[in-house]
Amino acid sequence: MMPDNNQTFFVPATFILNGIPGTEESQVWISIPFCLIYIVALLGNSLLLFIIGTERSLHEPMYLFLSMLAAADLLLSTTILPKTLAVFWFKAAEISFAACLTQMFFIDVTFIAESAILLAMAFDRYVAICHPLRYSTVLTKPVIGKMGLVVVIRSFCMAFPVVFLVKQLKFCRNNLLPRTYCQQTTISQLACDSIRVNFFYGVAMAILTIILDAVLIAVSYLLILRSVFRLPSNNARLKALRTCSSHICVILMFYTPSFYSASANQYGHLIPGYILNLLANLHVLLPPMLNPIIYGVTTKEILKRVISMFYCCCRRSHLLT
Repeated sequence: MMPDNNQTFFVPATFILNGIPGTEESQVWISIPFCLIYIVALLGNSLLLFIIGTERSLHEPMYLFLSMLAAADLLLSTTILPKTLAVFWFKAAEISFAACLTQMFFIDVTFIAESAILLAMAFDRYVAICHPLRYSTVLTKPVIGKMGLVVVIRSFCMAFPVVFLVKQLKFCRNNLLPRTYCQQTTISQLACDSIRVNFFYGVAMAILTIILDAVLIAVSYLLILRSVFRLPSNNARLKALRTCSSHICVILMFYTPSFYSASANQYGHLIPGYILNLLANLHVLLPPMLNPIIYGVTTKEILKRVISMFYCCCRRSHLLT
């Protein structure tokens, strides 16, 4: 976007989050599922972290990666939903420029981190199925710790330049964001000066993180499938595939809405604004809610711990009464 000669540039002290334009009359009702999503995400991911942290038998690579994913899910949902609910319930739409950049930064960091953690989990499944005898020597706790550190460093290094680029933008007396949270593309569209650098960096960041991770995950699973179909019996094949089922569900749930949302933004003029807005919310809010449910239901060890925990709680409350 190029500036007009008569326009005055400024950096807004605050932005106004419009929520979901076009649904003003229904935003109280829309807030109910948003609130439930947040409660389920908080309880589910906190429970996963507690179970994995307290059960020594679950201190294995697969569960350690799962605890990283749960921590990222907690951070992502907590970064977005409290402010979103404040907009819906209390009309607290104002957010300072610094707070907006901070929220945008942590959304980018956690989203990139989740993609990298899913790649690490795919590598875990690859080693477990394709090189089972080397599993305990390849994925040691120090190696997992280093992988977690690389995830954090890569996420921060990729997300930080976005803050710098947005901070350099100049605006023309427009500070209304048609979103429930601060998003780099939405903020950039309000700028009066050129956003070409922001656009190309955003594309490069997507290619080097989300798209690259998705390609490497696909390669991992192609190698896994090749090894699985070489197994001698159907039972062995089914058992190997069953260990990947929850991870495959989480991968599809993470990447499918992301790519769909990116395509929708590209052809936004053909889609009603409120649908784009709902997509922008759901593709970052549904995975934190559904990930612990998927792993809790499909992973026998975690499901067993959850059932025993609730059984103990019910038994204690019965004894107290």
